[in-house]
Amino acid sequence: MAGVYVAGVGFTKIAEHWDRDLEHLMVEAANKAMEDAGVSSVNAIYVGCALSEPLQDQMNLGALMAECAGLVGAPALRMEAAEASGAAALYAGFCDVASGRSEAVLVVGGEKLSDGLSDEVSSGMMMMSGRSWYEGFMGADFYALNALLYRLYSKRYGEEGIPFFPVISHEHAEGVPHAQYPFKISLDRVLESPFIADPLRMLEVSGIGDGAAAVILVNEDLARRLSSPKARIYISSATDYVNPFDREDPLRLQSVLLAVNKVLEQAGVSRSEINMIELHDATSILAALCLESGGFSPPGEAGKLAMKGEFGLNGRLPCNTFGGLKARGHPFGATALYQVAEIYLQLAERAGKNQLDNPRVGLTLSLSGVGAAAFASLLKKE
Repeated sequence: MAGVYVAGVGFTKIAEHWDRDLEHLMVEAANKAMEDAGVSSVNAIYVGCALSEPLQDQMNLGALMAECAGLVGAPALRMEAAEASGAAALYAGFCDVASGRSEAVLVVGGEKLSDGLSDEVSSGMMMMSGRSWYEGFMGADFYALNALLYRLYSKRYGEEGIPFFPVISHEHAEGVPHAQYPFKISLDRVLESPFIADPLRMLEVSGIGDGAAAVILVNEDLARRLSSPKARIYISSATDYVNPFDREDPLRLQSVLLAVNKVLEQAGVSRSEINMIELHDATSILAALCLESGGFSPPGEAGKLAMKGEFGLNGRLPCNTFGGLKARGHPFGATALYQVAEIYLQLAERAGKNQLDNPRVGLTLSLSGVGAAAFASLLKKE
């Protein structure tokens, strides 16, 4: 398999962008990424977006992006994998370059969730479950399923430290210009926030926001000719039963374990060599389950390790160094690309106040649903 490199990234601030539409946010991110990489054209465009049909009445995002970005003529495809749609687009773009078909591709993801009322966004999220007609009837939406996992986890291991994951994310997001919630919160504030679905609290879930992020992927030959910093990228994906309670163990995200094992094997890297992880912390319990299922924490220990500082910027394994889904923000189709961009900034030593000390390898985890599918991307400084 030919080498694939990240040569440039771009993104918008995550906020409620009332004055801008979806395609303008994605074009801003795309233009920034192309400028960052130092390229003026690409061979193909891959677009990630989850809810453009119900919220923007828009389907043909590939061709629309090509037109709006001034890249008419390039093949352009939209990829969908619920909240992990950006990761699906990245997967497709990676395969395109690795196969030798393309020298450079643009991967861009975006979402404009503020275009819908809260019940419309909730309905859209229900469609991501795979069996929305049944789970919706039962009232088992995304947050209810997470709450059930939280209860099971608490019964088996206790919930010590699980509410601390939002505290870590907000601490890392403080002062980050592109973060939706760039401020600290205390553990007491998390525990005093109202329940979304008992025991899951409001400050343990990501918010609703708009944003776009983009990545330029290039082959080895072009990477040598470009002056921008490069990081080699590997990506894998795996699936599991859509309903977590159909699995052998609901608290073991098999899709995460398989995806992590595959990408580590591709890159020839061990878990001990990973310097940082961008977690899919759409809820606090998912942050813990990602770490435990991925083999980065013993079962039942992730929350305790979080409280000991293991996942802080100065910890053993820094996580969500710009705030993660909880504080940086979670515009579904763009989220995985924000994660990759943030790892790239760390490896290029462009992370500002959040810069880690000489990082070499970073991992991202992006989920659809409650682990129905998982994508693992690994970036390595070369």
